[in-house]
Parts: sequence; C-alpha cells; structure tokens
Amino acid sequence: MEHEVFVPVPVERLREALADPARVARALPGLQQDAGTAPVSGRLKVRIGGHSITYRGTLGVSPRDDGSYAVEADAAEARGTGTVKLALTLAVLPAEGGSTLTFTGTASADGRIADLPADEVASATTRLLNRFAEHLAPEPEPEPETEEASVEPGPEPGPELIEEPHSSHVPFAEGDFVGGFEDDGTLPPGAPAEAAHARRTMIGRSAEEVDHAPPRGRYAPVPAPESAGGSAVLRWAAPAAALALASAIVVGRALRKRH
Repeated sequence: MEHEVFVPVPVERLREALADPARVARALPGLQQDAGTAPVSGRLKVRIGGHSITYRGTLGVSPRDDGSYAVEADAAEARGTGTVKLALTLAVLPAEGGSTLTFTGTASADGRIADLPADEVASATTRLLNRFAEHLAPEPEPEPETEEASVEPGPEPGPELIEEPHSSHVPFAEGDFVGGFEDDGTLPPGAPAEAAHARRTMIGRSAEEVDHAPPRGRYAPVPAPESAGGSAVLRWAAPAAALALASAIVVGRALRKRH
C-alpha cells in the first residue's frame, strides 16, 4: 500500500511529534489507552462501512538512518479471534507551505475484517492515516489580540453654578423701612383684633425686643392644663373640715348641759 498526506506544518515540528510517544498516542483518533501500559497501546475502534470493530494492541514509531520512520502495529479483536499486523515506512518531506507524509508498506489481517469488501477496508485505512497526520502536529491556535480598552474622556467639569435665592416678584418701594418701625396705625381691611393689638405693642420697641417678645393672640402658646389632683383634694377637704367643726360644737354643748 502507498498513501500520501499533505499537512501545513513544518518538517521540524512533525519530527518532534514523532519522537514523542505521548503525542503519537494523542494523534490516533479514538485510542483509549489502558492504564499501566506503554504510551501507544490500548483499544481502538475502527469503522468500516456499516461495521465497527474494536482492536486491542500496540503501535511503535522508530526513526531510521535515512530520515524515515518505521511504523509497526500489532492488534487483535477485542471480541473475536481476528488479528491485524501493520509494517509501514513513513517519510517526512518538505513541501510548499508545509510537509508531505508518505506511507508505504504492507498490512495483513484476518477475522471479521477479512470478510468485508476490500474497497471499504482501503477507504477506512486511508481515513485513519489522514486523521493521524492531521492530529500529529496541529497548528497552534492564534493568541487572541488584546485590544487596549479605549477610555473615552468624559466631559470636562464646567464652572460650578451657584444658585442664587429667588427674589420677590414685588420690588420694595423707595419709602420702605424709612423711619425704623414707625407705624401710622392703619391695618389692611379684614385684619383680626389680635393682629391690631400685636401691632400696637410692637410700636416703639426695638427689633431685638420684637424678635424675643412672646407671641400673643391666636399665636400665643396654650398654657399647660393644671393638675386635677390638687383641686380634687381641696374639694374633699373643705366639707370634711366643716363637718369636724360642727361635731365639735355639738359635743361641747352637750357636755355643758350635763354640768
């Protein structure tokens, strides 16, 4: 048999992979390695047409003096008596944009695979060699480009606005506050009597006295209610004292009559 595969990988990387048994084992698609066995050994399920056959065996890759590699495989059916033996020569040659892997050699098999059509067996073998070559030295994944986070400058802080207090909508007249707090005694119509009294009491007093003067009229503070306990005691004490005095007078008169 003879088969050729092109891979976009340099020759040096392929030779490094072939020299590492662990990488060779990872390149075999579907290989389930048994614990405690050689690096390239275990079970491999092969699909041929509509049939699947599981083999258990070993694979060895060793370099030769001419730069090629000897590939030897020996496997037996996991459920059956059939066996497969493979003796191939692998040549790695440089090519434009990568390398070319050429497989030449012989293979022998018996058991279930011998009863299957030859073209299906050849197709399954070609597919297995192609996948092995593709997984032998995969291209490294490109590192994601780290885009520097662009920080957009925010709006520059403007001058701080100081909110002025709103002024009255009615401007003061020129005669306002002339002569201090003098009053002509007139009040707007409808003003209550308490306002008139408070206005009269503020005339002639300084601004400080007016500020500290207690409010009067409807705005005067309500006095706290007196305690009801004291008045109740007085209401009961007066009749009791009168009764005691009357009793004393009656007793005194009675004593005088006896004598």
